[in-house]
Amino acid sequence: MKHGKKYEESVKKYDHDKEYEASSACALVKDLHFAKFDETVEVHVRLNLKKSQSVRDTVVLPHQFRGEKKILVFCKPEKEKEALEAGAAFVGSDELIERVKGGWLDFDVAVATPDMMKDVGKLGMVLGRKGLMPNPKTGTVTHDLKAAVAELRKGRTEFRTDKSGIIHLAIGKVSMEPAQVSENLTTLLEEIGRKRPSDAKGDFVGSVFLTSTMGPGVKVVQAKSEKR
Repeated sequence: MKHGKKYEESVKKYDHDKEYEASSACALVKDLHFAKFDETVEVHVRLNLKKSQSVRDTVVLPHQFRGEKKILVFCKPEKEKEALEAGAAFVGSDELIERVKGGWLDFDVAVATPDMMKDVGKLGMVLGRKGLMPNPKTGTVTHDLKAAVAELRKGRTEFRTDKSGIIHLAIGKVSMEPAQVSENLTTLLEEIGRKRPSDAKGDFVGSVFLTSTMGPGVKVVQAKSEKR
């Protein structure tokens, strides 16, 4: 793959075969960025999984870097007050379902109470394509709307492996202090470690790379997971 002149100059500034400690890697990514905009810092974590295995969960990063999410809650009228007081932007049942069915998607995350999922499930073609379908595994199907909305407002975000067993997630901006990005990275890796399948063999985490939106990848030293 051919890269631009600025990218090639950036690559010459470091040893791309070396593994860096998390704090050093985050500082290096900041130093290597060259775009004029505030690039996002991304992490790519390759897990050693069987074809039948996957990892999916949520995490609240200690240092937020995005604007407040617009949260939609599907619930019955008796739960609407709870959702609104918690900070949901949109609350409702049948009328919201019809609105979404018509193509309206002006929200960042959807939450639903269990008794609404029979109807919300019909929106699979709309919400599924955008990764917005409420799911019990990510805490977005729940009776406790107050807690769910509060965590989402704090920045709770979902991570999941793709078909290659790799987790891709934004964990900061190059304008942030490297120590903040490093803490976000550590928090994510600890959460991933807790999701290790019981029958996973060998080192769970295969590799960890950090990069900015336009910059080159930096390999991170990670604590080797206990072998089983």
